[in-house]
Amino acid sequence: MANTNLANAKTAKNDEFYTQYQDIQKEINAYLDYDPNVFRGKTVLLPCDDPEWSNFTKFFAQNFELLGLKKLISTSYAPESKKYKMPYQPTLFETSQPYFDNDKSKTHGKIFVLTDDVTGDGRINLEDLQWQYLEGDGDFRSKEIRKLRDDADIIVTNPPFSLFREFVAWLMEAEKHFIIIGNMNAAMYKEVFPLIKENKIWLGNGFQSGNAYFRIDVVRNEYADGVYDETTGLVKFRNCCWYTNIDHGRRHQPIRLMTMAENFKHSKHKEIRGRKEYEHYVNFEGIEVPYTDAIPCDYEGAMGVPISFLDKYCPDQFEILGIGLELANMDIIKKKLGKLNGGPRLYVEREGELVRLYERILIRKKQSQ
Repeated sequence: MANTNLANAKTAKNDEFYTQYQDIQKEINAYLDYDPNVFRGKTVLLPCDDPEWSNFTKFFAQNFELLGLKKLISTSYAPESKKYKMPYQPTLFETSQPYFDNDKSKTHGKIFVLTDDVTGDGRINLEDLQWQYLEGDGDFRSKEIRKLRDDADIIVTNPPFSLFREFVAWLMEAEKHFIIIGNMNAAMYKEVFPLIKENKIWLGNGFQSGNAYFRIDVVRNEYADGVYDETTGLVKFRNCCWYTNIDHGRRHQPIRLMTMAENFKHSKHKEIRGRKEYEHYVNFEGIEVPYTDAIPCDYEGAMGVPISFLDKYCPDQFEILGIGLELANMDIIKKKLGKLNGGPRLYVEREGELVRLYERILIRKKQSQ
């Protein structure tokens, strides 16, 4: 079943989703387990945040000393600049300050900075955050936020779903380390996949059980399909993941696989069990492997695997050759069918009929394996 929630959110430009604290903690811990000093002495920027509500700001502020941060910066986007308008009421945190400005509260973003023990209680934490209004609305593409980006070491956020391509380009332009949330299907974007292939971006540690839950402030019609839980106030997404260019241990854990013969005998997938060979593509020299756990460990040639393979991908075990969109030979298909149905894809032949497959990532076992 397609994840209609994420698609609807992207279409509606509805980007008001708040990440759960435990999901942030689980993800950050994966990088700390691999390198305990990964954040030490670093400036962390949270550029697509809502600091008064965000668990990202809360997590990094509460763990400022434990992580050994040098500086934490969190910025918000002005309410009136958001494409998806909601009733706005400034918080008591903002209105209680002597420099509160009712007009700026609507038209300007805010910047929160944490560096020192302001309260004098001997700790640097959430209570020491200092804030002021930004000069502009807080759009990450603005000159003001770009300057903050350039001065930061690591960028962590849940960027707008509708601007994911632009946000990745914004990150790569500055060559910064980052940990961000996105749609798994975004891995196939023409702006993103080459970065994954070249090992400039990879998937993070991941969400628990492959499901991501986000809080929203208002229930809207596009979530009236049962995925929104009125009890918890959370919306469930099935294909969210973390994208990063910071190393973590799970990325270097090889996938445990069976041989081709063992798959034919023991695979839990009926499409594989009992076969004598894997399907071969009609328009590419390689075999079709519809499940990651059905990859044969003793096959040396090219294999097509589903996008979900990236969640288990170990660059020490496999190399990525490309995707069907790039490598499929459509002249062969046109010659056989006399026409083309849709864009470039890989095909197999079943019972004398050509079958067009979902997009596949083409991989090959590293020769040292």
